[in-house]
Amino acid sequence: MHSIDPGWDLYRSFLAVLDEGSLSKAARNLGLTQPTLARHIEQLEGALGATLFTRSPRGLVATDAAFALAPDARTMQSAAAALKRAASGAADVIEGTVRITASVVIGAEVLPGILRDLHAKHPKLSFELALSNETSDLLRRDADVAIRMTQPKQAALVAKRVGDVMLGLHAHRDYVKRYGTPKTLADCVHHTLIGFDRDPAGLQFIKLLNLPVTRETFAYRTDSDAALLNAIRAGCGIGVCQNGIGKRDGLVRLLPDELEFPLETWIVMHEDQRSNARMRVVFDHLAEAMSAYARER
Repeated sequence: MHSIDPGWDLYRSFLAVLDEGSLSKAARNLGLTQPTLARHIEQLEGALGATLFTRSPRGLVATDAAFALAPDARTMQSAAAALKRAASGAADVIEGTVRITASVVIGAEVLPGILRDLHAKHPKLSFELALSNETSDLLRRDADVAIRMTQPKQAALVAKRVGDVMLGLHAHRDYVKRYGTPKTLADCVHHTLIGFDRDPAGLQFIKLLNLPVTRETFAYRTDSDAALLNAIRAGCGIGVCQNGIGKRDGLVRLLPDELEFPLETWIVMHEDQRSNARMRVVFDHLAEAMSAYARER
């Protein structure tokens, strides 16, 4: 007797239950009935010969077998999404969907204007934005085009360095008017500082710049880049943000000769996408626009 290989629908249901820990929530997210979803899980368990979930008072609990299955299932999920995007437009015309991944700040603060201008030129394009400070796997097709702050290492990727996005100390004009400006980095400890909370990268950043502060020096702590930026805008204190954003928002740049940190910036896509018209035009537009943004000082 030959077993039937499970289809993608079963794995999609499995991932939804794994993420939600609840049949009802997973079914609602997928637009399925709860009995249908339960049947999918039962069929997948039967095909694999493994128990994927056990019931508890708090809902469904994933087994070790489920966690072992998850990485390959997520690869299938990325591939299925990539197939759908590929089918959204012919390879030789500039239409269809392009999935772009970028950091939270770049995606939320810089990309909207860039994509607005691109869509005005090519109104048949549509965009999906995946915003995360984690690096997406373009080889696995988690996204089509990426804006990265580190040089990619994989040989199968096409990458173009567009310059360095600069970081500097900034404060709102109201804060400066009320409390004055530090004359040196050492003076910063006498001001209200905005900085990291528990993220180890924050401590590494401080050590790299040799700032005379520790985590406890910050009066306003957050590991959210968006929250940090909005705290500076609200006049909560002095913090680090991208110079281009600070200039656009009318923030006061502080100690430019003492503190400036470059983030090398790359536009990246898989080499197989070079012959696709919409991928190429998005790649080129992002490279040009991000190059202009990187020149902001």
